[in-house]
Amino acid sequence: MPDTIDQIFRDIRACTYCEADLPMGARPVVRGTRKAKICIIGQAPGIRVHNSGVPWDDPSGKRLRGWLEVDDNTFYDEDNFAIIPIGFCYPGTMENGGDYPPRKECAPLWHAPVLDTLENVELTLLIGSYAQAYHLGKKLQKNMTETVRAWRDYLPEILPTPHPSWRTNGWQKKNRWFDDELLPELRRRVHGLIG
Repeated sequence: MPDTIDQIFRDIRACTYCEADLPMGARPVVRGTRKAKICIIGQAPGIRVHNSGVPWDDPSGKRLRGWLEVDDNTFYDEDNFAIIPIGFCYPGTMENGGDYPPRKECAPLWHAPVLDTLENVELTLLIGSYAQAYHLGKKLQKNMTETVRAWRDYLPEILPTPHPSWRTNGWQKKNRWFDDELLPELRRRVHGLIG
């Protein structure tokens, strides 16, 4: 297994392990450097990100940057944020318009070597239920809301959030503690790590 993040990311970007099962072929999306202080683990690229090759290059990404209170330049500075999805490629769209879940092959194949090499990461954001389920294991609560509500239990290394899609609008209105308590702490930690 390669021992530098540059080599691991080259290997991920060249990965075609499950290409036969992907509707638009393999185009793994990943970013970061060994210097990154914050790791963002989301679910999988959507079609817009698949086409651009730029993670979080969509309305969800804009909302995420709003949650973090960082601009595009800060967010896409790979020395600030490493971006590692659970599934590295676009998994396709279901009949109801939502994307399929991330492919199950990616995280077991790549997450351990990536995270072992990102030695300067001090905060990992687990965005959405797929990231939380994979990385929290037995520490996962009964559902995503309860996992995010227990955010203090995972600090200082991990902070779970919902996925910042439009589907979260109603959830945020019902769970005001997210805006009132979690987001200020998230912003404080992010700004403390990247200045």
